[in-house]
Amino acid sequence: MNTNHTAQAGGVLGKLLNGIEKAGNKLPDPAVIFLLAMMLIWVLSAIFSQFQFSAIDPRTGEAIVVHNLLTGDALAGFLSNMVKTFTTFAPLGVVLVAMLGVGVAEHSGFINTGLKLMLKVTPAKLLTPSIILIAIVSHTATDAGYVLVIPLAGVIFYAMGRHPLAGIAAAFAGVSGGFGANFVPSGLDPLLQSFTQSAAQIIDPNISVNPLNNWFFASASSLLIVLLGWYLTDKVIEPRLANTPIDGDTSNLPKFDEVGRREKQGFFLAVSVMVAGLALLYLAASPADSPLRAKSGALSDFSAPLMQSIVPLIFLLFWIPGAVYGFYVGSFKKSKDMIDAMSKSMGSMAYYIVMAFFCALFIAAFSTSNLGALLAIEGAEVLKALALPSAVTIVGIIFLTAFVNLFVGSSSAKWALLGPIFVPMLMQLNISPDLTQAAYRVGDSASNIVTPLMPYFPLVVVYCQKYVKNTGIGTLIAMMLPYSLVFLVGWTAFLLLYWSLGLPLGLQASYTYGL
Repeated sequence: MNTNHTAQAGGVLGKLLNGIEKAGNKLPDPAVIFLLAMMLIWVLSAIFSQFQFSAIDPRTGEAIVVHNLLTGDALAGFLSNMVKTFTTFAPLGVVLVAMLGVGVAEHSGFINTGLKLMLKVTPAKLLTPSIILIAIVSHTATDAGYVLVIPLAGVIFYAMGRHPLAGIAAAFAGVSGGFGANFVPSGLDPLLQSFTQSAAQIIDPNISVNPLNNWFFASASSLLIVLLGWYLTDKVIEPRLANTPIDGDTSNLPKFDEVGRREKQGFFLAVSVMVAGLALLYLAASPADSPLRAKSGALSDFSAPLMQSIVPLIFLLFWIPGAVYGFYVGSFKKSKDMIDAMSKSMGSMAYYIVMAFFCALFIAAFSTSNLGALLAIEGAEVLKALALPSAVTIVGIIFLTAFVNLFVGSSSAKWALLGPIFVPMLMQLNISPDLTQAAYRVGDSASNIVTPLMPYFPLVVVYCQKYVKNTGIGTLIAMMLPYSLVFLVGWTAFLLLYWSLGLPLGLQASYTYGL
């Protein structure tokens, strides 16, 4: 990449990003946003409760009524139910249970060893797609992609005579730009599902959404992100980096350490235990009278114990292999070490718990006031009057999500805010919560890599500066912008094609919602 061109691009993009950064920095913390939003709901409920509406509530068949949350009885109920509202908030338990298992696998070194082994056996010709694929899979271990895969990708590219910034860009594109894609179920799936279900129940209190309702689409999307990222890295990004000199201190780079013999043995032993566990699960679920099946005999029904055990299974499939690996290689020497690993993973979730508290109160207020249902019904009527094709509506959701993502970086916080609006509104247009969530995943992922408000964005800048000293925010954005735009357009088109072919989105998922 020509240095002057980079400086110009960085300058223009830098000014744009500075404006975004200033606007984003003026926004309160997401937890405070939920608190302020809840208070706003209280005030609006008091105002709109004075009016009568002709919109029909699909839950009752009668005209919708807005409930005033500022009455004495409502405020007393709010206080007396606060603890219950928080502790019964579905996303809270879902995320914490899944993260307990992932924490053991991560802190024992099991996940890191697996990532290193995959990178080590990668052929040179397939280096770029392999790194992107590994980056996508690393979502399973929350922060592992940012703290391990991205810097190691730079080291590997540099060691193989390729430009290290291209390796960093490829890994960053996979970890963050492909955040919504993964063929391995992770904590993200039940996290989004739980918010989606809570939002859908504003309209249909009895609706259930499967935690793996986007699994098939996310798996297919992994291949799309790998192919798009591969082409962009090798044909667009790395050629433009050819004239960018490496002037950093390469003597202090992160080490791509060899995986020791005992670590390899521990890893394969842990994987063998995981495979054995999956085999036992298969054998237990196979009989027609298996207790894991629904009363109808189906395994995929939401009422089936197997489907209701997705989150505990994620916990076990990471906790057991992680424990086996940890005790075998010595990273766990006693049972307390394993418990400490689980405690550390919970420590990293402290902020999420605080945010979840205010989010639970906001969603409860939004639902109880009936403002969510009113907004969904009236919004749906406007969309119906516009007579836009469903595909256009979905594209609009994707692009709006991508724009909001520039200001609100947290995926869960964003979906907690947008879900109660998008999901019920589109249900009124016969668009299923499953499809709405899939559209959200696309929009949420594509713009991650071009917003400095993403928590790990500054860290990636630091990774780049180890090779090219004058790397700044504008430089990184100039490098990542092609990925963002191509992912946004290409992934949107892919979802529309996937939808048109009628391919299943995931378990128990549909494209339409029947009122």
